[in-house]
Amino acid sequence: MSVEVTILGAGVAGLTVASEITRRGGAVTLLDRTGPPGPHGCSWWAGGMLAPWCEAESAEEPVLRLGREALDWWDSHAGGVTRAGTLVLALGRDGGELDRFARRSTRHAALDAPGVAALEPDLAGRFRRGLFFAGEGHLAPRAALDALRARLEAAGVRIGQGEDPGPGPVIDCRGLAARDALPDLRGVKGEMLVLRCPDVSLSRPVRLLHPRIPLYIVPRGDGVYMLGATSIESSERGRITARSMLELLSAAYALHPAFGEAEILEIGVDARPAFPDNLPRLRRRGATLYVNGLYRHGFLLSPAMARMAADHLFHTTRPEMMDEDLSER
Repeated sequence: MSVEVTILGAGVAGLTVASEITRRGGAVTLLDRTGPPGPHGCSWWAGGMLAPWCEAESAEEPVLRLGREALDWWDSHAGGVTRAGTLVLALGRDGGELDRFARRSTRHAALDAPGVAALEPDLAGRFRRGLFFAGEGHLAPRAALDALRARLEAAGVRIGQGEDPGPGPVIDCRGLAARDALPDLRGVKGEMLVLRCPDVSLSRPVRLLHPRIPLYIVPRGDGVYMLGATSIESSERGRITARSMLELLSAAYALHPAFGEAEILEIGVDARPAFPDNLPRLRRRGATLYVNGLYRHGFLLSPAMARMAADHLFHTTRPEMMDEDLSER
């Protein structure tokens, strides 16, 4: 079956969908209002954690099941996946949060203080216990997006600026900008920091549990870390609040005091697109197929959503995460 489509949106959703379609022999034109992938949008500010078992602690069942596809997909399509697991910790006063996390998740090993120190020597003596999710991984989102873009261009995909697809089938991956067609889509604001702290060496993402603002910190190499992230019910995309900045930095300092001397390299703010249940959707309206609602699981769930979109286009199947036909609405 011959497939020729225009994809709107060159974030992680648009790039993964384009990759799946071209892999199967389809022809793709990729358009974005700001042009090729760059320093804008949720994908640019993502943590890049491929952590389905950790996310299942607070997410619906499909996030775990579908997210398990992500590590192998990114390895084969972009490379650069580090499979060092995830370490989950809590300060002594928040030990109940660690117990709750353990009850609501699977595929983890309980660590005592020597076990934590063996995984992350720079955290030795700071935490009495933790949880280790050995099957998880992480990647550098910006490098992964660049790798997808380069592979698509090498395959003959034109990546241009604009949002006028012309006639023919369209796949809309515009994220929050698609609220003009998806009225139940909402924004969930996330605020992140990129820090340089050469005095701390971490080998894997670390999640520090806290009743108010859980923290994750992801190593980017050379003493650089991504620190995040807030989750605020707001579509505002342009500023970080003083409270968020203080809480993120305070949590990093609690993880290791050396972060108090870190250099802030970047401040990132954007609004993630989410449906009411925080699960992604495929929706069709006429000739347009919408792939949206990745929430805070962009790199984790986009491979599975791309697979479903390609299955629908090539085989006219009705994927698991596809809503009813909205063409009459």
